[in-house]
Amino acid sequence: IDRAHLVGNSLGGMVVWQLLADAPDRLLSVTVVDPGSPYGFGGTKDEAGTPCYADYAGSGGGLIGAPVVEAVKSGDRSLENPFGYRSGLRRLVFRPPFVPEREEDLLSSSLSIHISEQGFPGDKVMSPNWPFVTPGVWGAANALSPKYVTATVAQMIAAQPKRNVLWVRGCDDLSVSDNAAADMATLGALGLVPGWPGAEIYPPQPMLKQTRAVLERYSAAGGSFREVVIDEAGHVPFIEKPDEFNVLFHAHLVVNGKR
Repeated sequence: IDRAHLVGNSLGGMVVWQLLADAPDRLLSVTVVDPGSPYGFGGTKDEAGTPCYADYAGSGGGLIGAPVVEAVKSGDRSLENPFGYRSGLRRLVFRPPFVPEREEDLLSSSLSIHISEQGFPGDKVMSPNWPFVTPGVWGAANALSPKYVTATVAQMIAAQPKRNVLWVRGCDDLSVSDNAAADMATLGALGLVPGWPGAEIYPPQPMLKQTRAVLERYSAAGGSFREVVIDEAGHVPFIEKPDEFNVLFHAHLVVNGKR
């Protein structure tokens, strides 16, 4: 395949940012659905992706708690365990009370992740800065750290040729927002992670504002983007509201089908 329409959701959306920087000539169009910020997940505090600390504390594999890892190891499919994947899907991915018809398949796929320091959750490095962990070098969770992805923003904006970007997001997404449910600052402010230094030092990451600011810079440099919000949808509107999503997505493919 020489060229393709590229679509990414969540972590996959963050992969899209990298490909938009590295290989725009191979892309016909770009669609991101509730993507992670171009500045990564965790440890930044403003639209420009400024790190809360120089060592990027608050990002990487160390953010994934032992109860989550244990739930995956044991293949926990219960709804009662707040750290289990079914509970996570129901609370953080789908907008309640939505439950997809193929929930069991999605759960099985999620539980098939490889558990190791080189896989999930990856390794970590301790830090003197709250929440006392910085990214290691192995696994997807570390790859999402702003320590490793921030340079992508400048590369993406400078890359040629520019592509048309469709950004679709669910109105009620709790996983990617300006006050994300799993953000250490959000949890710290609720008293769930002790020692939070306060919003002046470590505010919730403004993920949506960061994405919008980067795409505005991309547009000013010759690209274009369209942001569409789907009501009554969470982190995966293509599953929760497939008809609404497909109207947007298919129109985007048609407009950008030939280059």
